[in-house]
Amino acid sequence: MAQVLVCGLINIETTLKIDGFPIPYTPARYPFFGVNSTVSGVGYNIALALHTLGDRVDFLSLVGDDFAGKQVLDGLRDSGIDPDRVLARLRSTPQSVILYDGDGRRSIHTDLKDVQEQVYPVEVFEAALGECSLAVLANVNFSRPFLQLARRAGKPVATDVHAIGDLEDGYNRDYMASADILFQSDENLPVSPEDWVRQVLNRYGPEIVVVGLGAEGALLGVRSDRFLERVPAARVRPVVSTIGAGDALFSSFVHFYHQSRDPYDSIRRAVLFAGY
Repeated sequence: MAQVLVCGLINIETTLKIDGFPIPYTPARYPFFGVNSTVSGVGYNIALALHTLGDRVDFLSLVGDDFAGKQVLDGLRDSGIDPDRVLARLRSTPQSVILYDGDGRRSIHTDLKDVQEQVYPVEVFEAALGECSLAVLANVNFSRPFLQLARRAGKPVATDVHAIGDLEDGYNRDYMASADILFQSDENLPVSPEDWVRQVLNRYGPEIVVVGLGAEGALLGVRSDRFLERVPAARVRPVVSTIGAGDALFSSFVHFYHQSRDPYDSIRRAVLFAGY
């Protein structure tokens, strides 16, 4: 069983099911069983998926000492994830609101509160790093200083830069330069996914690059094998929502690849996991 360090955002997420985009104005709606709130955030989604798949997860994050923060810590305990390294150092716990329709389209609104200005204690990170065999560092600011610490410690780094559109993106460049396993979405790419992966491999040189293609599946690039090929989506049941599908793809790939070092089997398993 692998010990995986996950450092990333956790928040309270409220989802609202709508009839479709664009949204016509109406003073009141009553979407019965269409509004739900739960613990979420990229870091939590990854930690939960890895825990579900059987990994030992050391989760590092920041919350506020408020009602939402207590909900987050209770949610972690209920999920079987140790909350000891989720520290109450924010003025308020981040929250998000996501609107989604029956076709799987979604509109995400995230209030990060003051998380981007806060620092996670390096000594806590280093203690967790010494115990892990893989560091999953989500692209939130408090993870940024840990990229080079993980590299210097010889730990493989996995990250997801999500809907990126610029090879020299100032916010995500550090993550792209440090990743051994690099994921992103095709939603904002300025070129075809294949051209994008070639550019990423040439510019940053990660061993594995995956582009999530939504309903079309995923594109896998493997530097050492000069491999670049698409893997179709697994349509195992009707689409309810695409919220969190990218996190499911990323975390399940990381789990299977960390076990087997076989990127081809891992991407097939990850597409199935995300589709389900």
